[in-house]
Amino acid sequence: DVTEENLQARIRGNLLMALSNKFGWLVLTTGNKSETSTGYCTLYGDMAGGFGIIKDVPKTLVYRLARYMNEMAGQDLIPQSILDRPPTAELREGQLDTDTLPPYELLDPILQAYVEEEMGPEEIQRKGFDPQTVLRVIHMVDQSEYKRRQAPPGIKITARAFGKDRRLPITNRYRVG
Repeated sequence: DVTEENLQARIRGNLLMALSNKFGWLVLTTGNKSETSTGYCTLYGDMAGGFGIIKDVPKTLVYRLARYMNEMAGQDLIPQSILDRPPTAELREGQLDTDTLPPYELLDPILQAYVEEEMGPEEIQRKGFDPQTVLRVIHMVDQSEYKRRQAPPGIKITARAFGKDRRLPITNRYRVG
């Protein structure tokens, strides 16, 4: 269950932070904006680190950047097999991100509308998105503020980066709509 999955991520995070402490290394977190927006990350696990290098980069853009890097290098710096397989947190056998999240090609435009463009649920639905999916994504974003508040700093590439530009209350059961 999710308890054991999170434990695995937390053990890995503790080991990385121990190495960081011993050798003076900086641990980079690997969470992207799509994952941190929706809380698809583990506190003190994959969020453990000193700098979030791609924390403001949507997952679909992460994949485009990876393909671009391979193209520019003329070789697979990032193995093609990684880019071709369905995204997974790899915390249990057969796990796929789509077990928990909408496909990133659908999720990222909803997040763009809600987070970057500050649209409400009805406006996002009028763009052609399924109402239940929109409400589910918004709920995930709003419920995950407490995790984002504990995330390390990172590079800002969008107008509404989490941390300074966009913050929600975490103690009063805030809800949109």
